[in-house]
Amino acid sequence: MDLIDLSRVTDQKATFDGFLHQVRDRFGFDHVAYLGANPVAGIMHGYVTYPEEWKQLYIACDFHLIDPTLTMAQRSIAPVSWERLEHNENFRKVFSKAREYDITSQGMTIPVRGPFGDTGLLSVTLDADATEWRKRISSSIGELQSVAVHMHDAVMNSDALSGILRRTQLSSRETEILQWIAAGKSQQDVADILGISIRTVEVHLRSAREKLYSLTTPQAVARAIALHLIYPL
Repeated sequence: MDLIDLSRVTDQKATFDGFLHQVRDRFGFDHVAYLGANPVAGIMHGYVTYPEEWKQLYIACDFHLIDPTLTMAQRSIAPVSWERLEHNENFRKVFSKAREYDITSQGMTIPVRGPFGDTGLLSVTLDADATEWRKRISSSIGELQSVAVHMHDAVMNSDALSGILRRTQLSSRETEILQWIAAGKSQQDVADILGISIRTVEVHLRSAREKLYSLTTPQAVARAIALHLIYPL
């Protein structure tokens, strides 16, 4: 099943919600949630698959101000497993209520950073034993990081001004290398195809990651595809 290309839609809220439901069903999670902060437009964006009753209670109780799955992940550059979080008073406040809506405290949050101070957090949950949870995350974490970037960029670009500011210029060589990586080639494969050293490939990939404000090469590929700088194969 192909996921929605969020850069090509106009009915934004319905499509963002639908996209998260697709992600949930594709990877077999209980719930998927996205929270993004756009300082350029001064807007917070939130899309979730949680029950409507829980969404209303969460907002009414200002849980977003104390939810450790958000506060900890906002300070991280790597995915944050909720099992690593301290089970302090704030954790208990949020998840004692969440359990009433069959929402587990077993989850992971993937942070995304943008070029203008914008941040995004994609969270997934699954009520399963520890072995099944780790297996599910291990098999999907790479794709989930790409999904997080895809979702974040689409949400941020939904504001016209932000979309204009976020335009990125890659060199022809950086674009070429990212396109080969998107096609499933290894860095050594790319070096052989282009007749350059693997060190040169690594230098161009590092430059591309920096220009695309990406922590990893898969995130850079996902962002380049979302911006139509390269194309999925």
